Amino acid sequence: MAGAENQGSLLRDQVCEGIRDRIITGQLRPGDRLVEREVAEEFGVSRIPVREAIRVLLGEGFLQALSPRRIVVRELSRQDVLNLFDLREALEVLAARRAAEQAEPVQVRRLERLLESARKATASRRADRVSRANTAFHHHIVDLAGNELLAAALQPLEGRMRWLLQQVDDPAAVWEEHAALCEAIAAGDGEKAARLALEHVRHYRAVALGLLFQDDEGTGSGEEPGGVK
Repeated sequence: MAGAENQGSLLRDQVCEGIRDRIITGQLRPGDRLVEREVAEEFGVSRIPVREAIRVLLGEGFLQALSPRRIVVRELSRQDVLNLFDLREALEVLAARRAAEQAEPVQVRRLERLLESARKATASRRADRVSRANTAFHHHIVDLAGNELLAAALQPLEGRMRWLLQQVDDPAAVWEEHAALCEAIAAGDGEKAARLALEHVRHYRAVALGLLFQDDEGTGSGEEPGGVK
C-alpha cells in the first residue's frame, strides 16, 4: 500500500512540475485552459495524479478555477505582482543579512559556484537556463540563513518569482547585482548584504511592472498588456 502511495505522489509531483514549468516558460499562457483528460494523455498517467497536481497548483496560485470543470492558467494582476515583491522584499532581505552573518567558507564557495553557473547561463542567452540558475542562487542564500521557517515561507513563492524573473529583459544586470550580493555575503557584511538585497528586489519590482503593465516607475495607471490583468 505504501509503495502505491509513493508511486502516486511521484506521478503527481512529475505532472505538477511539468505543468509549472510550462507556465513559467510561457508554453502555457495566462487564460489557457487545462483539461484533465488531455493533460493525462500528454503525461501518460491516469486522471488521479493530474487532479492532485491541479489542486497543488491552484494552491500555489498558478491556476485558477473559473468553475469546477474549467481550470485555467491564472492571470497575474498588478496587485498580485506587488504582493509577491512585498513578501520577497521582507523575506529575502532578512535572508541576505543572516547569510552574511553566519555563512561558513565552504558555503560561500558553493554560492560562488552558483554565481559562476548563473554567469554561464546568462552568456547562453537562454531564458530557462538563466531563470533556473538565478533561482538556485537565491535558494542557496536562503539555505545559508539557516532559518527553516524563513525557507518554508519563501518556498511557495519560488515558482511565481521564477516566472516573473523570466520576464526580465536584462539578465546581465541581474548577474551583476547577484555578484555584488555574493561579495557582501562572502565578506560577512550583513548590513551591506541587506541593503543590496533590498535594492535588487525593488529594482526588479519596477522592471517587472514596467514589462507587464507598461508602468515605468511601478506607480502608473496599471494599463494591461494582453494576457495579464
